[in-house]
Amino acid sequence: MRFAGALVSGVFLSGIFLLPLSGVAQNKVDVKDLAHHPIEKEFPSGGQLEIHLRSAEIHIVGSDENKVVVKAGGKNGSDSDDIHAHFEGFDRIGKLSVTGGPSNEVTITVQVPKKSDLVVRIFAGEVEIKDIKGNKNVELSAGNLTIGVGDPADYFHVQASVTTGNIEAQVFGEQRDGLFRSFEKSGSGKYKLVAHVGAGNLTLQ
Repeated sequence: MRFAGALVSGVFLSGIFLLPLSGVAQNKVDVKDLAHHPIEKEFPSGGQLEIHLRSAEIHIVGSDENKVVVKAGGKNGSDSDDIHAHFEGFDRIGKLSVTGGPSNEVTITVQVPKKSDLVVRIFAGEVEIKDIKGNKNVELSAGNLTIGVGDPADYFHVQASVTTGNIEAQVFGEQRDGLFRSFEKSGSGKYKLVAHVGAGNLTLQ
């Protein structure tokens, strides 16, 4: 009887542990050829997204749709068959990475719900982030980063910095240029903005 009870318990527990794994599998996609097979996955408004992207011209834009859409294009990117993208989401947390492909003339477009919290890491490129309301933590090692911040009153803390380059943030009444430039602001909003560029220009607008 003990053996039978243990067996039933084991089967029951195995079923429990299989449920989350099945949920994760349903929200995972791995694409070897992003240019010809864009990613489109449901993702809730108000979720948290961690995004790691290869160097490129990059557009991360907010949408009224509750989904994540990832596309590759550009002069060389449109014909590439080896841009690799991986997206995995569970509940309100998602992680996206894009790697591989030609060394230049590549454009990556990522559409996310308008209300999203973002952590973004990119090595180099021309990067635009706009129409997204939420926390933003963005780092670009080299290139130009432009972030549409929306209403500056939405933020309780803003921290912007460049190792070498310029900061243009008229929306916060700030402008810096040179080496190791930064500024911080505090407010009464609900979101936090942290943005850093290693070598290049940072624009908050």
